[in-house]
Amino acid sequence: MTTGKTKSELTEIADHALRSQPGCETASVPAVRGLPNIREGRNWEIPHVVLGDSLISDVDRAVITVHRRLGRQYHLLASE
Repeated sequence: MTTGKTKSELTEIADHALRSQPGCETASVPAVRGLPNIREGRNWEIPHVVLGDSLISDVDRAVITVHRRLGRQYHLLASE
């Protein structure tokens, strides 16, 4: 079972989780986006990441890791 979060709450969680990954201290998640027509499970994605001084290879790996881990914990509330 996952916990529902608003778009702003989930963006903040994803941003913090991404910055905690090795080599991604300057990267940031400006927003998450809901996936259309998904009712259960991971119903959101991280469409864009600002790299800052981070290497794209570090950020690519980190986004996949963060999305997979957070997708098991949180879902985007339908109200947004």
